Amino acid sequence: MAKILVADDSASMRQMVEFTLKEAGHQVVVAEDGQAALNLARGMTADLVITDVNMPNMDGITLIRELRALPAFKFTPILTLTTESTTEKKMEGKDAGATGWIVKPFNPEKLLMTVNKVLG
Repeated sequence: MAKILVADDSASMRQMVEFTLKEAGHQVVVAEDGQAALNLARGMTADLVITDVNMPNMDGITLIRELRALPAFKFTPILTLTTESTTEKKMEGKDAGATGWIVKPFNPEKLLMTVNKVLG
C-alpha cells in the first residue's frame, strides 16, 4: 500500500488518522507539527501527505509550500485535514499546492475513500 506522512499537533488526531490508515494497510509516518514533517520529508519519499492547517512551529499551509519546493514532493498528493472550512482558507491551501481538503471531525470511511481517490 502507500507510504503516508501525517502532520498534526493533536496527539489524539495523529493516533486516529494513523490507526485508520494502518488498518487499511498503509505505512504511516507521523509528525507533531509542520516543521517536524518538513524535517522528515527531507529524508524520505511518500505517496501522500496529510496535514493539519493550524499547528505550532510551522502551519500546514507553509508546510505545503515548503514540500512543493522539494523535488521529491513536487507532485505528491497533499490533503489537509483541518477544522478550517472557510472558502478563503481552502483557496489559500489550493494556492499553496493542496490536492484536497477534509474538514474535522473526520469520518474514517470518508478519509480512506479520499486517500484511495488521490492515490489513484
